[in-house]
Amino acid sequence: LPAGLSQWFPALEVLDVSGTGLTEMGPELLSLPCLHTLLAKNNRLGGPGSLPKGLGQAPLARSLRVLNLSGNRFSEVPPALLQLRGLRSLSLGGNRLHGIPPDIQELQSLEFLYLGGNFITAIPPELAKLPSLRYLVLCDNKIQSIPPQLAQLHSLRSLSLHNNLLTYLPREILNLVHLEELSLRGNPLVVRFVRDLTYNPPSLQELAGRTVKTRNVPYAPSDLPDSLVRYLSLASNCPNPKCGGVYFDSCVRQIKFVDFCGKYRLPLMHYLCSPECSSPYSSASQSSTSQSESDSEDEASVAAHRMQKVLLG
Repeated sequence: LPAGLSQWFPALEVLDVSGTGLTEMGPELLSLPCLHTLLAKNNRLGGPGSLPKGLGQAPLARSLRVLNLSGNRFSEVPPALLQLRGLRSLSLGGNRLHGIPPDIQELQSLEFLYLGGNFITAIPPELAKLPSLRYLVLCDNKIQSIPPQLAQLHSLRSLSLHNNLLTYLPREILNLVHLEELSLRGNPLVVRFVRDLTYNPPSLQELAGRTVKTRNVPYAPSDLPDSLVRYLSLASNCPNPKCGGVYFDSCVRQIKFVDFCGKYRLPLMHYLCSPECSSPYSSASQSSTSQSESDSEDEASVAAHRMQKVLLG
């Protein structure tokens, strides 16, 4: 960046240096107290010293609202960016990112996050701690699963996940009550699934914990060690409505298809307490399977009016 920039334009609010071949942005950037939009797309940023030191402590950290660094060479999200607490829009598409740092949760004002066209393999649960996030773009990566915590993004309107490696979605995605657009094309979601019935038998501790929970055995915190009280509080209810059981660490993963918008069937992940809950040869399971299926579709029909666009093709 040219020296003396702040002297020439002390009230500069928007700076666009896209496509200029920049390899670094110097300290001149720090002395622009009114800058709220910085566009630096399609450059060669990403090496050591690409961003000025002290970025997180400069007045810019409070004033900057929009930052676009797409089409550069960043292999990780620069830690300095996570100190720009006033950011509402962050674009790092078309870089070389392999992950998303958990500290992304520090950007509490973020409304738009674009990370498409990278090499990201996993989404950290901490991403769900962005209360204002409305648009999340993670397309064209290598993501294999979605953490159920994303259901906590209650402000989310658009979720772009096309061209990844997704084979299922977490059941909790039905809780995204304001979601209007879900883009899933280019994922192996539409192939047929073989149910994963791999099941590690529960430990004696888990069997005891299941008995306590399902039979409502009374106990007071003073009766048990703190570790066991915490353990008992981690019980998850089996989603099979005919079961009524619980599980802790030992469960069966099952893919179940539900309808969206009366047109698409999406594979959602369920966790059952035992293989008997999914076995077609169990009489209890036979009645519960149809009931569970209808319950899932009831959920889908309730969610259908929320899902204005489900893009699979």
